[in-house]
Amino acid sequence: LPGREAPILPDPGEHVVLHAPLNGPWPRGAEVLHLAGGCFWGVERIFWRQKGVWATAVGYMGGGNANPTYREVCTGRTGHAETVAVVYDPSVTGEGGASLIKTFFENHDSTRPNRHGNDVGTQYRSAIWVTTPRQAEAASLLRGAWVAELERAVPGARCYTTIGEAGACFAESGGPFYLAEDYHQAYLEKNPDGYCNHGPNGVSCPVGILNLPAQVSIEPAK
Repeated sequence: LPGREAPILPDPGEHVVLHAPLNGPWPRGAEVLHLAGGCFWGVERIFWRQKGVWATAVGYMGGGNANPTYREVCTGRTGHAETVAVVYDPSVTGEGGASLIKTFFENHDSTRPNRHGNDVGTQYRSAIWVTTPRQAEAASLLRGAWVAELERAVPGARCYTTIGEAGACFAESGGPFYLAEDYHQAYLEKNPDGYCNHGPNGVSCPVGILNLPAQVSIEPAK
């Protein structure tokens, strides 16, 4: 599909829960992590509730055409995944957004490729796109730790989460992050009874392999 030059959300405004700009500018020292794990409505709600998160926004990442629409992404022809941009304070979450990555692995199903619950298609795949070397390190270490726990809990199970670099040009690149339409932003705050299939998957992600700051309190998503 050809895509377009103009953004789908030309005037992003503020997040209705966090009251932070959806598209920056961010506070000094803030970092951005991009997470795809099924329908972005549920993923975003998990992360706007996490300690240290300053802003979240939903959009599309990992595809080939610029500024895709939701309808285009749903065809599976653009290659994008429904993705949440999470802006956070690393002094609270741990370097590399460690507590956020832990929460990500524990609250979605990464054991089936291109599927999350009843949502089927490449747009629902599991992926982490990093923007800093420390994020890449934390994501790799925590993925390995979670996979080890998964294999103990469910012998033969496999994790399909990929880790790549946001904006880079290689096989696991996320490319640019394109904001989704306004009605998708903080959807479950605007529609409290809306569709959501995210929550604890029953496999804990140990964090002993990381040197987290003493003040970090890692809690399950609600």
